[in-house]
Amino acid sequence: MDAITGFPPIATDKANVLILGSMPGIASLNAGEYYAHPRNQFWPIICQLLQIDTLCSYDARRKAMNDRGIAVWDVIKTCTRYGSLDSAINKKSIITNDFDSFFELHPSICHVFFNGTTAETLFRRHFLAKLQNKPRNALIYTRLPSTSPAHAALSIEQKLTAWKAVTDATSAQSNPKLQEIEINLGS
Repeated sequence: MDAITGFPPIATDKANVLILGSMPGIASLNAGEYYAHPRNQFWPIICQLLQIDTLCSYDARRKAMNDRGIAVWDVIKTCTRYGSLDSAINKKSIITNDFDSFFELHPSICHVFFNGTTAETLFRRHFLAKLQNKPRNALIYTRLPSTSPAHAALSIEQKLTAWKAVTDATSAQSNPKLQEIEINLGS
């Protein structure tokens, strides 16, 4: 089993939301694109949320996310894995991405969304305690239902409803009135 390496982040210095996956699957690695498996629901959900054509190019979809302040990355930088499932990742082989540097380069990020349980679990295990001790604004963490075709317990409509939190978070960052409401509600 050979080591596999993920992708650099999709991010600009204006990103205020980060979506974290675990590690790209085989279809994504072969295509050189995040969430390239044809049955993965990430791009259909993001395109609907951002109101862009699902048939637009990968570069156009990345640009649309960047324009809305949405960054995408994975927790794992390299690992060994048979197939594409998170459950097939050899836990002892995991080398994680450098989140200390990432958050220093992207200080506007205030909300981290996890695309499924594995991403959240790995991030919390490797980084959460270390990041909470950093002198920066508190981050909000939210696990969303996985967009993977292996996670079929929810319909795409149910996932879309949950994933609307991403665009709600970006809207709150660009609208000071919404920020005041969130602060007053104690979130």
